[in-house]
Amino acid sequence: MPAVSRTHLVLIPSYNTGERLFSTVSAARAQWNPVWVVVDGSTDGTGERLQQMAAADPGLRVWLLPHNQGKGAAVLHGLRAAQEAGYTHALTMDSDGQHPADLIPAFMQASQARPETMVLGRPVFDASAPLLRVRGRKVSNSWTQLETLFAGIGDSLYGFRVYPVPALIAIMERQPWMRRFDFDTEAVVRLAWRGVKPVNIDAPVKYLTAEEGGVSHFNYLRDNALLTWMHTRLMIEFVLRLPSLLLRRVRRAPPFQR
Repeated sequence: MPAVSRTHLVLIPSYNTGERLFSTVSAARAQWNPVWVVVDGSTDGTGERLQQMAAADPGLRVWLLPHNQGKGAAVLHGLRAAQEAGYTHALTMDSDGQHPADLIPAFMQASQARPETMVLGRPVFDASAPLLRVRGRKVSNSWTQLETLFAGIGDSLYGFRVYPVPALIAIMERQPWMRRFDFDTEAVVRLAWRGVKPVNIDAPVKYLTAEEGGVSHFNYLRDNALLTWMHTRLMIEFVLRLPSLLLRRVRRAPPFQR
C-alpha cells in the first residue's frame, strides 16, 4: 500500500507526454497518496484519459489547463491548489519516466524529518545520458553555486525534489519568471536566497529512447538561451543581494569560524 500523507503530495506537470504519462503516474501512485497531475495544455488526449483514471482513484487528482503555459506555470497552479487544501510540501517529478518513483518515500521522509529544507535530487547518470546535456548542466551548476554563495545545492536542474509550498509560492508570485524551462534552477537559487537550506540525495536519471516511449521537449537553442538569460538576471540580482547574503552567512557561522 502506498504511504498516505496530509502534508506532502506528489505533483507531476505534464505536456504531451504520450503513453509514458500513465506508467509514470501509476508508478508514483504505487508509492504515495496523494498524487496530483497538472496537464499543461496537452493536445495528445492524455489529459482526458488521465481524468478517467482519477475518477476511479481517490488518491489521484488531475487539472487540465486550457493552453500550454510552461512547466513552472503548471507547477505553480498545483502549488496554489495544494496550499488551499492544507498541504505544506510537494515533491515534483517529470511525467516522462526519467525520475525514480521508487525513491518518493525516501525523499518524503527526508522532508518530513527536516520540513524547513528543500530536498533535492542529485542525478546519477547512466550510459543513456546525452554527453552534451551532462556537460551543459555542469556549466549551469557552476553558475548556481556562485549565485548562492556555495550554499550546497548538489544539482540545479534535476526536477525530482521536495519543495516547501508556501515559500515557493511566495517567491514565484513576486516576479514573472520561473514559468518555463527556467523554473527548476531559479527555484532553488531563490529559495537559497530566502534561507531555505538544501538536502541532497542521489537519484538515478534515465534518458529514454523514442522506442522506449521517451518524449523530450528540450530545445538546445531556445532553452539554452533561456538559461543564459536566467543566469544573467540572477547574477545581477546576486550582486545587489551580496551584502545581505554575506551578513547572513556571518551570523549563521559558528563562533569558532568567525
